[in-house]
Amino acid sequence: GINAEYGVVPERMKHRLFVSWRVEGGIDCELIGPESLCHCQHRYRQHQTDNAEKNTKCKTCRCRKFEYVPRMGSRPTRCKCKHLSTEHDLRKKCTRCQCSDLHITFTCPCGQPAYRHSTCLETKAERLATGKPVGRDVPYAAMGGLTGFSSLAPGYMRFDPSGARGDTVDMLQDNIPRSSRQIKP
Repeated sequence: GINAEYGVVPERMKHRLFVSWRVEGGIDCELIGPESLCHCQHRYRQHQTDNAEKNTKCKTCRCRKFEYVPRMGSRPTRCKCKHLSTEHDLRKKCTRCQCSDLHITFTCPCGQPAYRHSTCLETKAERLATGKPVGRDVPYAAMGGLTGFSSLAPGYMRFDPSGARGDTVDMLQDNIPRSSRQIKP
């Protein structure tokens, strides 16, 4: 009933998980949202989210944790065995050949290979400790790493502290000659 919902929203906001795909110590290359796909082919919102245990088990299959796999537009990426990432089972073993581990050959726009990236789960406190944005507390489930409109852009294009080394527009304008910045009548 409605009374149960009043208890769920504060707990959800208290235990929100900020989910991203990144290289250790690097920028958040992708911020995971409700519609982001897991290796199991279910969306983040179909996994357990926003809990103190950082448990992201899928609600609809045997997947034990949400694990983001990048895509090339709408197409799945390929493994070094030349088969699609979707042709690898939950243990990441290929179902079409003897390949025993999904090793994506895609290079992220950050310059690092996809296999060096991992899905990172952080609490609000952990994220604040690293200086990354957390946005406003929202009552919506499965928001993952989305903190605002800029969160939808890839990491190398974001100007918040989660991407682009936290460069600010002011810092970028410092590199533009003053004469170019002035609007001439």
